[in-house]
Amino acid sequence: MIKKKSLSVIVIVFSLLIISCNKNNKFKIEKERVGLISTLTTVKDLESIFKNDSLVMNLSEGALGNNYFQDDDEYLVFEKGGKHLLTIVPKEQLDSTSTIKSIEIHDNRFKTELGLSLKSNFSEINVSNRIRPESTLQSVTLFLDELNATITIDKEELGIKDIITQKISLEQIPDLAKIKSFIVWFN
Repeated sequence: MIKKKSLSVIVIVFSLLIISCNKNNKFKIEKERVGLISTLTTVKDLESIFKNDSLVMNLSEGALGNNYFQDDDEYLVFEKGGKHLLTIVPKEQLDSTSTIKSIEIHDNRFKTELGLSLKSNFSEINVSNRIRPESTLQSVTLFLDELNATITIDKEELGIKDIITQKISLEQIPDLAKIKSFIVWFN
């Protein structure tokens, strides 16, 4: 009798552990993986991965189309409540067998092992990553080689209001500067 009870307790605990790990993986960011999407994931896999969410397809017209402003297909993932989670761009346009080129993170629950997320500020990024900054007209792009990711910080966070392309060093970025965008690249 005691063996049956202890066996059932072990089964329940093990099941809860598996469910807990699955939920954590849903929002985990790693190199070549965001949540349940990896380098092997294809466009046709997205519908099954996000079956409980809403997947909006914003397809380009490819080389034959007239829309010159949209180069890439986009797959936008929304939670049932309407919260935008991810924007997924495939490597090949209009191809359901294409793998993923990049994923833009829109939800704070997506985090790296060290806790890096959209809520992070520059000091949290700078502590645990090798960073290469590159300046654009209105923002600074930080290249995180360990994650194969880019993080963008608006130049207004640096106190720069002019639209200029002057070189920005890491020392010029305030510790409390907030992230504007977070993109993980799949190469």
